[in-house]
Amino acid sequence: MKIALPSNGTHVDGHFGHCEFFTILTLDDANTIVETETVTPPPGCGCKSNIVSTLVAKGVGVMLAGNMGQGAVNLLEASNIQVVRGCSGTIDDVVAQWLAGKVQDQQIVCDHVDCGHH
Repeated sequence: MKIALPSNGTHVDGHFGHCEFFTILTLDDANTIVETETVTPPPGCGCKSNIVSTLVAKGVGVMLAGNMGQGAVNLLEASNIQVVRGCSGTIDDVVAQWLAGKVQDQQIVCDHVDCGHH
């Protein structure tokens, strides 16, 4: 299984479309991280870039994110990537909490009016 997280340093970025990079973790059958890679997002904001097709090509099945617009949610879900919004903290903590079943999708959708990015 592969999990992606919009990242800023070692933390989950609060806004999918403006992250520094995406961290992609490969987990084995025992849910142990066996590989970590980073992908720099292409120019454009979230769903307006080609990041979803890049994530699909890399085999990502889950997106653990802070917040994102509905366009990005729609594209990810249409590409069979499970979206879990409302994540915050370090990448390691968020993944550990998700694997423990303690993280559920908060269905937070950014309308770009008050997020400070537009």
